[in-house]
Amino acid sequence: MSITPKSTTPSSGDTEARDTPPTNAENGESSASSSGSSAATSERVERAVEDRSVDRSVVVGAWVDMAARWSGRVILVIVGIVLVLWGLSTLWAGLLPVILALILTALLMPLKQFLLKRGIGHTLSAILTLVATLAALIGTFVLIAPDVGSQLAKIGGTAQGGINQLQEWLARGPLELGSDEINNAIDRATTWIKTRSGDIASGAFSGVSAAGSLVINVILILALTFFFLKDGHRFLAWQRSVMGRGAGRHLTEVLTRNWTVLGGFIRTQALVSAIDAVLIGAGLFILNVPLALALTVITFFAGFIPIVGAITAGVLAVLVALVSNGWQTALIIVAIIVLVQQLEGNVLSPMLQGKTMQVHPGLILVAVTIGGTLFGIVGVFLAVPLTASLVATARYVSEQLNLRTGDVNADEVRAETAEGQMAARTGQHTHSHYQALETAKREALQAQSDTSGA
Repeated sequence: MSITPKSTTPSSGDTEARDTPPTNAENGESSASSSGSSAATSERVERAVEDRSVDRSVVVGAWVDMAARWSGRVILVIVGIVLVLWGLSTLWAGLLPVILALILTALLMPLKQFLLKRGIGHTLSAILTLVATLAALIGTFVLIAPDVGSQLAKIGGTAQGGINQLQEWLARGPLELGSDEINNAIDRATTWIKTRSGDIASGAFSGVSAAGSLVINVILILALTFFFLKDGHRFLAWQRSVMGRGAGRHLTEVLTRNWTVLGGFIRTQALVSAIDAVLIGAGLFILNVPLALALTVITFFAGFIPIVGAITAGVLAVLVALVSNGWQTALIIVAIIVLVQQLEGNVLSPMLQGKTMQVHPGLILVAVTIGGTLFGIVGVFLAVPLTASLVATARYVSEQLNLRTGDVNADEVRAETAEGQMAARTGQHTHSHYQALETAKREALQAQSDTSGA
């Protein structure tokens, strides 16, 4: 029995049905349905966009609200700074001896610590430190004061002679500047110096004259220095008992860092100034420049005034050498001063200060300018340590912020006190609290977005 396979050849009817193209009516119906579907889709998209869009006034209002809040905060901070500066200017006569006593204490603290390690008590070590310092200062003053005093009286006239020689060289030298131009420039410079010298002198002694005589202020500074040396170690514990554990820990760490910065700056600056004075003074003595001893003393004390002091002392030395020994010696003195300043800036200061003073030179120059404008020569002298203290405080605040954001942990913070380490651990523990706040805020925003979308 044979089975006949079913034919797969399409029938003629099927072939005609498949091969026959659609009629025009069928094409019109298909195009109409497609156009209607596209229009409906477009309408639904536009309606969804309208439902999810936010009016621009809402966004602008939120931005203005945020700007208003931050503007209010900035205004409050500025008002606080102005009030602090006003309070400092009002109490400057009383604060100046305290500040100078703190600086002197920071300079003498290593000697007191040395005596403490030898088993001497706080009171006796403070007395010995102060007496030894006074003896050294008085002895040095007795030895060099007569010579320095007589030489200082001649420096002004010698410097004027150097200015006259420089004026003559500018008129007859390669520059060939007219005498009228030089005289006008010198008159303007002289007028400016006289004006600034009056301001500096009044600013330097305004606190002293307001508080009383110079002798009374010196006695007050010495008395405060003695008490700071004797009882300074008790201050941190006392302020913790007053401020409480939380704030007390932060203040202990901040004040310790500021004290480290202040002591490091004063001691390092004294050492660097002494090295500069010895090297420049040696060059003056070797070249037989007159008034070398007085110029050396001026170089030492000018070293405590950043940037401005070194320039002033160098100009005086060059003018004296120009009058007394000629332009060849003056050029050699310029070279010596430049080499010593390069040695100080690139070797001595980075090596001795280390990471204690991490302040950009531009910031130092701005601080010196502002300090000199507000408080005269005393402000110039105090500008750098005050700026360094503010920078150290700002770094501590930044560390606390990083601990709370989770960017660093407590083990990465280099605290100088046990209280500072405890404050770092506390800040790290509060990271979870701020993280929960941020998570809740994100969830609230997401819920609001979902509600608007629905």
